[in-house]
Formats: sequence, structure tokens, C-alpha cells
Amino acid sequence: MRRHGMTEERSVLGRSLLESEALTGEWRDAFEAVPRAAFLPDVVWAFDMDTGAAVEVDRRTDPTTWQRYVDQDVPIVTQWDDGAGENPGGEATSSASMPSVVFRMLADLDAHPGDRVLEIGTGTGWNAGLMTHRLGHRAVTSIEVDSEVATAARGRLGAQGLLGTVLTRDGALGDPEGTPYTRLISTAGLRRVPPVWLGQVSPGGLIVAPWGTHYSNGDAVVRLRVAGDRASASGHFTRPVEFMKLRAQRRHFDGHKAYLPDGLGGADRSTTEVTENGLLGEGRYDVRTFAIGLRVPDCYQVPAAARDGHRPVWFYGLDDRSWACVMFHEGRKADVWQSGPRRLWDEVASALHWWQEKGEPGYERFGLTVTGDGEHRAWLDSPEDAWPV
Repeated sequence: MRRHGMTEERSVLGRSLLESEALTGEWRDAFEAVPRAAFLPDVVWAFDMDTGAAVEVDRRTDPTTWQRYVDQDVPIVTQWDDGAGENPGGEATSSASMPSVVFRMLADLDAHPGDRVLEIGTGTGWNAGLMTHRLGHRAVTSIEVDSEVATAARGRLGAQGLLGTVLTRDGALGDPEGTPYTRLISTAGLRRVPPVWLGQVSPGGLIVAPWGTHYSNGDAVVRLRVAGDRASASGHFTRPVEFMKLRAQRRHFDGHKAYLPDGLGGADRSTTEVTENGLLGEGRYDVRTFAIGLRVPDCYQVPAAARDGHRPVWFYGLDDRSWACVMFHEGRKADVWQSGPRRLWDEVASALHWWQEKGEPGYERFGLTVTGDGEHRAWLDSPEDAWPV
């Protein structure tokens, strides 16, 4: 795969993507012809898989390390705090996704020459460039809400001879002037699928997007098929991911003190047989966290760090001031505190029990149906057995 001056590291990445089937034969030419490096700024913050930290790298002072990170299967942050921040530690607000995630989502999109694609979230422009290379300049329209990010992406796409249409606007509005599209792909995480999107995709077309609940930052890729009357779209989830959220749909959280101005005083106290591993599983992408979020609406979970053999996990109601805390201990039952109109821990424990009773289903067994009037319903195995989310 050593074409177009590819580095050895990028050749290794290409072989790895092919072996893992993240990169299919249909997208191989695009991978080889459209280098990720051409779409990244001089200063980036690469996620180091060994340390779990964002590493700042400047191409002007350390081009070798910069190129090495760029040609790995790691996410790379390109902007902090909507352009106001310059260092890690704030909120990452624009990035280049892992190449494996990019190509798996493109495979989910199932776009072919002759399709017209609307992309929500231009970012660096690499994803748009890959699609343009394969589908043609007139086939891809990309929307970016940040004017500086959009301008930079246009420049990079133009330099590669891949500039199609890049619009600067709120992606939640879509592109009514350019409809209909046969495919829509979002590279921003969603908490609600904007209803107008359904009317901008042809009957039978696909919407591919990272979708999740406010329970956690995690998402799962959902693949929605638009109905013949465009009144609804429905489909299964495919795999876990985590994307920066559509700006209009970021979680609003007033902070811990707004819920507990007087500490734990007055809360109901109990214990639980649920263990730390039973609740949290193996990490941030454990499917039980996703499943609980589907069953417990308007709730935000915050696992705190373990300290001296104790670990609290907090739950905050986003529609009122209900809260709960489960404190896990080494060697004994966990303590539970709950306060407010909702018994949040009871809801969470019930959702966990439901997931276990259903055989601990994976992401691919869950699905989502959305309607043109904004209703969202999740389901397990079949849309006939759905509940509101």
C-alpha cells in the first residue's frame, strides 16, 4: 500500500485497517489518495493510547513525532473550548476521529457513486475529502457551525483538489436548499435527531450518526433507514463511539453544589447488593452504561475516582434537582443516598436488572426509531417493543 508517498507508519495503519475490516475495499483507494496529514494543523493534541493523555505536538518543531501520531489509529484534538482555549484541560470541541472509526462509519453509510451525501460536522475536512474522492465533487455537501474551522477545511480541501460544497451554519438545520440527499452522516454526537433531517433524505435513504443519552458522554453509531413517507426513520445501533456533541445539544449541568447545597443531610439512606463492576462494567464503552441510559431518561451519571477503598458514583436528574449517590466499598455492601422527587438509584438499579434479565444484550441488539415530530423511541431487537427516550 505504499502509494502517494505514504510513510511506513501510514502503510502499517492501512494494513491494520484492512485486516480488522474497518477499511473495506471500496474505500481503499480513498485512504491511499487522501492523506489525513493534509487536513491537520501544525499544532495538534494526539491521544496517547499508552498514557491516556492528550499530547501536544507541533509539526514545526518536531515533524517526526507529529507525523508518527497523525499516521496512527488515534483521535487527534484540533480545537479547545470552541477556539477560545489553547491548551489541554478545557473542553475539546473539534478533532480528527480515529481512522478506524471514520472508515467503519463510512462503511455503515453504504454510499456509492450516484448517491448524494450531506455531512454534518466538517471538522478538519478529511471525511469530506474521502467521500469527495470516491463520489465526486457534486455529490458531497458538508456543514460546519464554526466559521474558522469551516474556512480552514475549505482551504485544505481545495489544496487537495477535493473542494465540494462546505456550508457554514448550524448542522441541526441541515441543508433544505440542497435536498434531497440519499445519505446523511453526522460526525457530531447527537442526543436528538433533528426532525428536519428526515425531510432532507430520500425515502429509503440512510442517516448514520453517533447517538446517545445524557447519562454518559458515550455514543453508539445508529443506522436509520428513512421511511417511504419520510415521517420516521428506524434502525439498529452498530458499535460504541464517543464524539463531540452537536453544539445545540450539549448537556446542561448546573454543577454538584446546585443539587447538594447542604451536603447529604435529609437524603434517604439504604444499601445495595450491586457491585462496582456490576454497575460500571469494564470501562467507558461498556454496553450496560448505554442500556441504563436508554432506560433512565434525563439522568447524568458521574463516577468519581476511588480513594482509600471507597468510590462514589453520582446521579443527577436533569429535569429537576433529584440526585443519588452509591458509595462502593472494598469488602462490604455499597451505601446509597437518594433525594428529590425521583428515586434515581432505584431507577438505575431497575434498569441494570432489566438488562441482565434480557441476557445482557450488546449494542447491536438495540435500535432507535425517530419521527418527524421529534419523538424518539428505543427498542431491543424489534421496533414493536419500544419505549420513549
